[in-house]
Amino acid sequence: MARPEINRSGEIEVFVRVVEAGSFSAAARRLRMTPSAVSKLMARLEARLGARLISRSTRRLQLTPEGVAFHDSGLRILADLDAAEREAAAGAAPRGRLRVNSYVPFGQHKLMPLLPRFLERYPEISVEAVLTDSVIDLMEERADVAIRAGPLSASRLVARKLGQSRMAVVAAPSYLEAWGVPATPADLGRHNLLAFGFVRHVDGLPFVDVDGSPIIVPIAGNATVSDGEAMRLAALSGAGIARLARWHVEPDIVAGRLVPLLENFNPGDIEPTHAVYVGQGKHLPSRVRAFLDFLAETVRL
Repeated sequence: MARPEINRSGEIEVFVRVVEAGSFSAAARRLRMTPSAVSKLMARLEARLGARLISRSTRRLQLTPEGVAFHDSGLRILADLDAAEREAAAGAAPRGRLRVNSYVPFGQHKLMPLLPRFLERYPEISVEAVLTDSVIDLMEERADVAIRAGPLSASRLVARKLGQSRMAVVAAPSYLEAWGVPATPADLGRHNLLAFGFVRHVDGLPFVDVDGSPIIVPIAGNATVSDGEAMRLAALSGAGIARLARWHVEPDIVAGRLVPLLENFNPGDIEPTHAVYVGQGKHLPSRVRAFLDFLAETVRL
């Protein structure tokens, strides 16, 4: 009887991902498989090896001594496979699907306008772009690169700075005609301040007093938005006062569609933009490296 075909490298990768994720269901989401498929594959692997690799007696999976040894060997095998593929592809043009997640303003005003140039330069790369101001888990979403604004929290991810921008408090002329121009931060208590529907790094609008002491103005208003581009559009419509990155609203300021406010009280804080990704050096796929280099070359904030 012919021996059924066995994808041993695939089994090893699934086992390693299960260990990394801590559960079959979490590993299934990362691998875009069903939990039952992962469970059956693990059962087949253990049956073929004749050894129990994972103890399922507790809520969280625990490796048996055999599982620990197989996991260490599996990591080395996967690393060797990656190295072999890189050597085989040396000198070849970057290719494959590139999954990019970007906060909305950068995605709409920078990434999407630049995308045709990137695809023309690298025709064998296909891009899957998702725009959201929610911070995603790259491993969970299987994204290659995420573009994030603001300070970065400590993580295993590698970051490459793309630029930075001062912040600006702005409003439309129509709003200011109806409600007046605030002369000091204290005047904002009588104005409609647009808010984000997610947690920000600073809870309120930061300013500095004439003597340099910091001021935080609580955000109070009747409109909450999901992302920076929605806030820009709300400000343009005259709905209220917004605080956004200067690069994001500079064309509107130049055109007179938005007016910067309270510049004498601007603390001068800077919002950086980073591309974050998993892996570095020789472990970085060529498609990801090509995209990061392209952003560093073309993005101006």
